[in-house]
Amino acid sequence: MTDNTPRLDHVVLWVRDPVAAADFYEKAVGLETIRLTEFTAGEVSFPSVRVNDETILDLMPLTFAERMTMLPGAADSAGHPVNHVCLSLPRGDFDTLLSRLEERSVPVSDLSYDSFGARGKATRSFYFRDPDGNVFEARHYD
Repeated sequence: MTDNTPRLDHVVLWVRDPVAAADFYEKAVGLETIRLTEFTAGEVSFPSVRVNDETILDLMPLTFAERMTMLPGAADSAGHPVNHVCLSLPRGDFDTLLSRLEERSVPVSDLSYDSFGARGKATRSFYFRDPDGNVFEARHYD
């Protein structure tokens, strides 16, 4: 049986240094890198990190902006920020992420409680930036 429920497949983030970005997402955020070896060998255009079985973040080099020709004006998207991307985690992973970011002196916001999201009100959440200034929210619902 095929499940045709809409899902988020990937988000493309503009980054200055894909290797440094992958390192941040692997070590600070705890996400698995994908195609990093192939990227550093020049075999693929960008690496990614896995959020879950169905969703990845592509770490697109900012220098590729002029190659974005799929739609008129697509190259102009470089540097235009998305407000934030939210990661929903189990409680333990949420606490681990917060600890890893603090250990690496990554600034984080104060904790918020009962903020609304895709699954209703989250128990706790906080915000942080990656090295390229992309804003992330982390939350848990349990």
